[in-house]
Amino acid sequence: MSANLPGRLGNPDMDIKDDPRADPRMVAAMGVIGLDVAPEQSPVTRLSPLEDILELCIESEAGFNELGAALTSATPKAENVMSYTEVIQGVDGNDINLYIHKPTDVEGPIPGIIHTHGGGMVMLQASNVGYERWRNELAATGLVVIGVEFRNGGGVLGPYPFPAGLNDCASATQWALENSEVLGISKIVISGESGGGNLSIATALKAKQEGWLDGIAGVYSQCPYISNMYHDPPEDLLSLVENDNYLLNVGQQMATISVPYDPDGSNATNPLAWPYHAEISDLEGLPPFVISVNELDPLRDEGLVFYRKLVRAGVSAVSRTVNGTCHAGDCLFLDAMPDVYRATQRDIKGFAESL
Repeated sequence: MSANLPGRLGNPDMDIKDDPRADPRMVAAMGVIGLDVAPEQSPVTRLSPLEDILELCIESEAGFNELGAALTSATPKAENVMSYTEVIQGVDGNDINLYIHKPTDVEGPIPGIIHTHGGGMVMLQASNVGYERWRNELAATGLVVIGVEFRNGGGVLGPYPFPAGLNDCASATQWALENSEVLGISKIVISGESGGGNLSIATALKAKQEGWLDGIAGVYSQCPYISNMYHDPPEDLLSLVENDNYLLNVGQQMATISVPYDPDGSNATNPLAWPYHAEISDLEGLPPFVISVNELDPLRDEGLVFYRKLVRAGVSAVSRTVNGTCHAGDCLFLDAMPDVYRATQRDIKGFAESL
């Protein structure tokens, strides 16, 4: 190791609070809730029995559900936004809650965002306070935002492994396309962070395979969790080492929670499950993309590698890196870094309006 290398490449024991690249406002907010140091690890690993891993998902979910409220409660709520719930039937015959948020001071039709929330496809809910806040704030910029309560591989909405959650996101997108006039939507963009970043990409790939891609105007994928290579990081994904234990642990936590999404491993390199593994031919003809990553995120480089694949496939693609932030830091820290949070939302709106 060289001390001149960034993060844990230079110092394998570095915590995010000591990384000179980290935004001090974020570090202070993380410190209040004990997230500015390496996360405590469970004895459960990817080799543990599936029932133990599913229990870990339940335990982890409870903590993350509290996080959204803790990091956004001090900021006044968005005004001029109304919301309601639609229940639709998915392709698998299951009911799906869609949380629809609309600005009350903007005349339609306006762009619509299908929001696929984070949680590694195995935990958390769209009804979470933090995700509800994200959708309301995004709607207040002048967008219709639809949160999808998809089935998870674990947690309270599980266990439903791949492709259940993806099927639900695709069903929600198709429903929005069919009802765009009633919803006041002019075009549809799919956007999500982390596991939702995976699902936003995978929904577009699925739409291409099934022949309904024309309805998707664009994809805005944030800090996408897409490689499934966390137990054995490849050399070209240096951020999995550089930023390991910055909010997320790679070799244990991330490698472990990937198991319930595909318990038998039969989809380990299926692009619909893990889009990092898409071939150039899989990506050709996709609509415009933004791949947004966080500088201090273990997942940063897999997002950048995917962006480069998109460009080689001839897709109109833009990459942005939100400096100084941990995984999804620009989505989490509304109270501590409102300018960073709102800059990402402005970029989503600007992208949607440009299409």
